[in-house]
Amino acid sequence: MEIYTIGFGQKTAEQFFGLLKRDGICRLIDVRLNNISQLAGFTKKDDLRYFLRQLCDADYVHEKLLAPTQELLDSYKKEKGAWEDYERTFLQLMADRKIEDAIPKSLFDKPSVLLCSEPTAENCHRRLVVEYLTQHWPDVRARHL
Repeated sequence: MEIYTIGFGQKTAEQFFGLLKRDGICRLIDVRLNNISQLAGFTKKDDLRYFLRQLCDADYVHEKLLAPTQELLDSYKKEKGAWEDYERTFLQLMADRKIEDAIPKSLFDKPSVLLCSEPTAENCHRRLVVEYLTQHWPDVRARHL
């Protein structure tokens, strides 16, 4: 099973939806804590749902179990915390939530992409999610768009 990831940051709508179409994405799984922020632009929840259906014939799912807590996000973003601390705490959060059991594998039964805002996966929790799943589900491969 291949799980894609993408961030909308530093991408135009044309680039973003073009990547999804190019790779045949049929389901977008939004792993952001806040998906209605003004900063989300074309990826605000309701707009994104519409654009995905119209442009990519894809489904939209918001999965909060794969999002950080507000406290964790604030300590990293607002308080300028270290990525290593964020990573360690988020990995523990996923373990505590037992996402490997709580998230059905069927969520990924068609080409699916995890969405967050960071332009690259390097310092983004979407990478941590897919890496965590590869350790718990034997047939998962990550592909970062």
